[in-house]
Amino acid sequence: MIARRLLYLETQRLVAYLWHQGKLETEGTFENRPEELARFIDYLRAHPRSHFHVLANVSEEGHELETIPFLQGADRKALITRKLGQHFLGSPLATAISLGYEKTKRKNEKLLLSALTNPAHFEPWLIALKEADAPLAGVYTVAQLGGRLLKKLGKPDKRALLLTYQDHSIRESFVVDGHTLFSRMAPLSGSSVAGIASRLAAEATKLHQYLVGQRQIKRSEPLMVYLLAHPQAAGAIRQACVDTPNLTFEVIDNHLAAKRLDLKTLPDDSRCELVFLHLLATAPPRQQYAAEAYRHDYRISQIRSALLALGVVTLLGGTLFAAKQFYDTYSLRQETSALAASEQDLDWRYREITATFPQLGIDNDTLRRVTNRQGELVKQQRLPDNAYRMVSRALGDAPNVQLDGIEWMLGDGTPAVSAKAGQPLTSKAETIMLRGTIRRGPASSPRQILETFEHFVELLRADRDNEVSVLQQPIDIESGRALRGGDVDEDQAPPRHFTVQIVRKLAP
Repeated sequence: MIARRLLYLETQRLVAYLWHQGKLETEGTFENRPEELARFIDYLRAHPRSHFHVLANVSEEGHELETIPFLQGADRKALITRKLGQHFLGSPLATAISLGYEKTKRKNEKLLLSALTNPAHFEPWLIALKEADAPLAGVYTVAQLGGRLLKKLGKPDKRALLLTYQDHSIRESFVVDGHTLFSRMAPLSGSSVAGIASRLAAEATKLHQYLVGQRQIKRSEPLMVYLLAHPQAAGAIRQACVDTPNLTFEVIDNHLAAKRLDLKTLPDDSRCELVFLHLLATAPPRQQYAAEAYRHDYRISQIRSALLALGVVTLLGGTLFAAKQFYDTYSLRQETSALAASEQDLDWRYREITATFPQLGIDNDTLRRVTNRQGELVKQQRLPDNAYRMVSRALGDAPNVQLDGIEWMLGDGTPAVSAKAGQPLTSKAETIMLRGTIRRGPASSPRQILETFEHFVELLRADRDNEVSVLQQPIDIESGRALRGGDVDEDQAPPRHFTVQIVRKLAP
């Protein structure tokens, strides 16, 4: 697990702290000397699994308000870089904080430009961090955390003054909407409670006069002044800091503030560096001062941590998937075993039941083939009902035609042949042989008899599935003899016999 270590940089020294679950433990104090820097590098290398946050409390700090046009992407970044170079002479420890957009048609963006104007003071420590390959999360300032501290303590004032004591100096910050627009340090010659109390009252008045002179606030504008102090010094500070028409003082117990922030290491006196260090560890600002060149190892550490987290998630996912597959396999095996047992039980019951059946003298395979063949024959079974209906309709339209006999045949074994192709009939055709007579009375002529017969034949041919062949005409017509309507002899009295063959296609 990656540890969180905080480096508190003062004017003359750097103090290293280990933060763990709300507790701060001092791990070392380093002076700005070559031998101390070497010891600091050894300290950094002794903790390769840590991220380092630098909290600076120095006087060389600048703040500027700027307004830029509405831009995005690379254009905005380039303009902000140029503005920072103009105001702070190209200091590598600079940042820009967006304060929102103006409510005008152009939507200009308001920026707070801030920088540490003495980068030489930070250079040895940053070089040591880079030489030790220590992941630097960022460089922050006490003034930068002032507005965040007031928000955490539930002080919703839009404009206020914050005065804190640390490093034998007083940090004075002007906070507007949670952002520090101005901050400075005032040195203290003594550390007595009375001296600190009187100096806090005097510095609050001086800071108010300075802000009025800089037109940061109006002359008659009232301001809240928040003072962080030890419980034992709170009474003396309240007596020294008397409210005025423009300034209203409120002393905040730094022990209560620490408990409000879940800091378990309480300050021993009125110094507030532990409160700011804990606030940096738990809620660091989005903006920091170090350039990306100093944070290279931190980015590498972030990528490494992300890859490790991805690997852990992948491993966990693979384990869960394997567990699910194992459970599914186990369930399928149990189901297979249950089905096999059920199959054995059903097979035993089948054999028990079949043992009571009468013996047929043939095996099951032969019986199965016989029943299958019987089913096929049933499917192929044809009845002459459709053929008889067709003949019945034709006889209904030809009343002078009488049938003496009708034969229906099916399959290859029939003697009938096709009149057109002369090929044997198949099982997909049926043959109807009609034998009958034409009865029109003794006065009917041969022509009338033929017309009646031909009308009957045309009725049979009306069905497209019929192939009608006349095997015997009711009257023999010789090629050398003319047929006249007046030819009547004694042979005309008997009935005129005919034979007609009909071949019908069967639907599949």
